[in-house]
Amino acid sequence: MVRASTEPAGKVFSDDFERAELGAAWNALSPKWKIVSGRLCARGARNQGVWLKQPLPINAVVEFDAIAETDVGDLKAEIWGDGKSGATQSSYVNATSYLTILGGWKNSKHVLARLDEHGDDRLEMDVEAEGDDERARPVAPGQVYRFKVERSDGRTVRWSVNGSEYFEFADPEPLVGSGHEHMGFNNWDAPVCFDNVRITSL
Repeated sequence: MVRASTEPAGKVFSDDFERAELGAAWNALSPKWKIVSGRLCARGARNQGVWLKQPLPINAVVEFDAIAETDVGDLKAEIWGDGKSGATQSSYVNATSYLTILGGWKNSKHVLARLDEHGDDRLEMDVEAEGDDERARPVAPGQVYRFKVERSDGRTVRWSVNGSEYFEFADPEPLVGSGHEHMGFNNWDAPVCFDNVRITSL
């Protein structure tokens, strides 16, 4: 069910996708996005994502579950974007958001990017199957990864997964205001699902 509030602080939106159709709260750019067994899933959306229509506060915590269905990984979300745009070419270099990508590029990198997932300014971590840093492990199929993306000062974006911080990005030109007010999920080719969205205003 979907619950929304206009309160300036506290929980402002949550969605558990326990229904048959996506509904009016979301803007899906591709018919590949469907609710399957209480999760929002896609395969082969080719960077045509699904956006939450309700605007995000400038400072907020965005949390959700992400699940890869194969060992390709590629769990991708967009935070503080325009709520309507997707890729216009094969390489997604014209996003309007911050992008969090766990197990991207065939489960070889974890990335936090700004506007361009291939940009020189992206923060990245190489995946290492046998490394000591558990954050660098590849995405495991079927495992639930709890994403948390937070901004509390209007400029610093922090991303953690399952309670472990991956990246902190202090943006000198933060994505705020018109064109940067929405969150969404994205997908290239690998089958992925998302669930249990919770947005809290700070």
